[in-house]
Amino acid sequence: MSRHPPVKWAQRSDEVYITVELPDAQDVKLKLEPEGKFYFSATTGAEKIPYEIDIDLFDKVDVNNSKVSVGSRNIFYLVAKAEDKWWDRLLKQGGKPPAFLKVDWDKWVDEDDEVDEDGKMGADMDFGNFDLSKLSLGGGEEMDTEATNNADDDESDTEDEVTGQTSIDNEADTKEKVDGSPSSAPEAKA
Repeated sequence: MSRHPPVKWAQRSDEVYITVELPDAQDVKLKLEPEGKFYFSATTGAEKIPYEIDIDLFDKVDVNNSKVSVGSRNIFYLVAKAEDKWWDRLLKQGGKPPAFLKVDWDKWVDEDDEVDEDGKMGADMDFGNFDLSKLSLGGGEEMDTEATNNADDDESDTEDEVTGQTSIDNEADTKEKVDGSPSSAPEAKA
């Protein structure tokens, strides 16, 4: 019975990268069909232990523009897609992928992070002369950075924060607010 070697994969809009991690692979055989059928077999070690992968890729592929590189540590396949589009997954069947199949995060690029032929990021990522300073980010007032920086320097807790007790001054303010008379309430700042 054949074993499954560890397989990593990543994609771009026009190609899929498949890396079979099988050191010292011998008798490597690959079959790639236009419908997306991917077959790999090899042996390794002095005992000639057989390894095999037989999967159906998500969509059709371009067999003529696909390439393979057999190294001493792994076998790398660059599989050209028949159509330039992002696949939802590597395999045609849905559900949980097999345990031997993992995402190759070293090669992975998100769809919106892909660099196009002009060297620009993503098709919808051209912001032109976009200036963040022109945005109104709320608040309505300019921030006093000096006061904010000084407030951040004091990391000690006050007695009120630690014990939950209120000071005598705060109790007087509370009584004025409860009184309800508009003349005794402190003025609100704009």
